[in-house]
Amino acid sequence: MRRRYKAVMVLLIAVSIGVTGFVVWAETPLGPMPEMLEALNSDTGVEVTIGSWLVFRPLNATKKVGFIVYPGGRVDYRSYAPTGHAIAAKGYWVIIVRMPLNLAVFVVNLAQDVIVAFPEVQVWAIGGHSLGGSMAAQYAAGHPSVIKGLILWASYPPSAVDLSGQSVSVVTIRGNRDGLVSKAQIDGSLKVLPPATVSVEILGGNHAQFGWYGPQPGDNEAEISRAQQQTIIVDATLQLLTNLN
Repeated sequence: MRRRYKAVMVLLIAVSIGVTGFVVWAETPLGPMPEMLEALNSDTGVEVTIGSWLVFRPLNATKKVGFIVYPGGRVDYRSYAPTGHAIAAKGYWVIIVRMPLNLAVFVVNLAQDVIVAFPEVQVWAIGGHSLGGSMAAQYAAGHPSVIKGLILWASYPPSAVDLSGQSVSVVTIRGNRDGLVSKAQIDGSLKVLPPATVSVEILGGNHAQFGWYGPQPGDNEAEISRAQQQTIIVDATLQLLTNLN
């Protein structure tokens, strides 16, 4: 009995250490860079609300189209503020959600809370970066009557998700210098996306420059500036949102 007790105690201690280590790792996300701070301020075109969600409300919101953003895994949600602000400045609602432990896999359906909270938005798109985009694709697949657009930033659907038969509009955007998501992975995902999916490759772009959180382990160095890559990301995202009007 003593040996069994000791074995159980050792196992419990090991599990406790493992869980604690995981939580500490998850709660120390990448970013945000100081450069994104200005994007958290309201201006004449966009009202910014900071909380569990970052809400960018266009003050000329005549289009009634909203875009829900799931952050990349272990990335501070504020790291996407400049992107969200730039999109909102063109007349679209943008809501960037904060995920528990900074991992979208834990609350795939968080978009539902956003949709309920903003009844004034009539058409919804969802998307995200890396892991966030994968979980956004999973939500879109399960809610075809609600989600009309899917925007994948350096991301692709999980293996069990098939959107090929749905009418959702999709754009998938990647950098050719991405060290974490390969061209083969993105190209391979096209078979589970609608035939009209738009693919955008950013020459010189990498994985980390989809946000504003600095360099990322395992990524390649970009050959264009973050501002240049962001311009392409925003333009491609806006093109899909425009088509939802």
